[in-house]
Amino acid sequence: MPPAPPPDGATRAASDAAPCLSLPEIQALVADDMGAVDALIRRRLASDVALVNQVGEHIVRAGGKRLRPMLLLLAARALGHHGADAHQLAAVVEFIHTATLLHDDVVDESDLRRGRKTANALFGNAPSVLVGDFLYSRSFQLMVELDRIEVMRVLADTTNLIAEGEVLQLLHVRNPDTDEAAYLRVVERKTAVLFAAATRLGGLLAGAEEDTLTRLQAFGLHLGHAFQIADDVLDYSADEAALGKHLGDDLAEGKATLPLIHAMAQADSRTRGRLRAIVVDGDVAALDEVLAAISASDSLAYSRTRAQGYADAATAALQGLAETPAVAALRGLARHAVDRTS
Repeated sequence: MPPAPPPDGATRAASDAAPCLSLPEIQALVADDMGAVDALIRRRLASDVALVNQVGEHIVRAGGKRLRPMLLLLAARALGHHGADAHQLAAVVEFIHTATLLHDDVVDESDLRRGRKTANALFGNAPSVLVGDFLYSRSFQLMVELDRIEVMRVLADTTNLIAEGEVLQLLHVRNPDTDEAAYLRVVERKTAVLFAAATRLGGLLAGAEEDTLTRLQAFGLHLGHAFQIADDVLDYSADEAALGKHLGDDLAEGKATLPLIHAMAQADSRTRGRLRAIVVDGDVAALDEVLAAISASDSLAYSRTRAQGYADAATAALQGLAETPAVAALRGLARHAVDRTS
């Protein structure tokens, strides 16, 4: 997939004037389709291995906005396509995403997600990894049933990129020399490529021409960047209860995300040295020092501006698509990605 171009020159003027749905309006628009996707997820999670069912039920009950399958459904609907194949492919995307979360929580030793105990905290690391593998394999069963080589190619390439992103992120753990470019490479592979796959796949189901597929893919890729940067801002600024995880988790895991990367770049040599040591140690006890440095360098504002730039670029990618409620919903998701508080 092509890398996202720099979003700094994007403008909000056109997107502000265009129809844009709120998140509740978007959820209402796709409620019936999402209900069908959730029902399919529950059916296809079923296994005659009891532990798979237990971990699967925990995952389903954890909920979440199911943003990635929603993107696929909206991209297909924007081009006039509805149907069971969209529901099935949306479930595939959600299975892949959930498998990555199970593996992430093990690697990161996380014990809280969306305000609930993680699967690895409840069932152990080995069951979480293995059920993640089950979800990956189940997702490939579902996509093979659709018998569309172009769909399988997109998802095979995407899961490979995600795996590379996981390894790339691991290489940067406790690395104080991680810069913004390296951070964005991880964001692209770990997060943005699955957003891009979801929107391109929606277009593929609708039989769209390559130009339209490219626009939808670019929308998803930019949106994924905006979403992840905004998420990393929340790790240093959100209300912990609303966030559903511990504030400063990225710091505890030794991850230098954009707010901290920018703060280190802007700090004086003494402060930079102290921040580097905190990253190397994953010293979450020093969170107050980190927050002070981030505040002194306006790094949250800088990061929000970068996220907004990607959201603007995502919206710009929709230009040329016929105006429909689904397109207005996609614009709304771009806005939601940067305006959310959890």
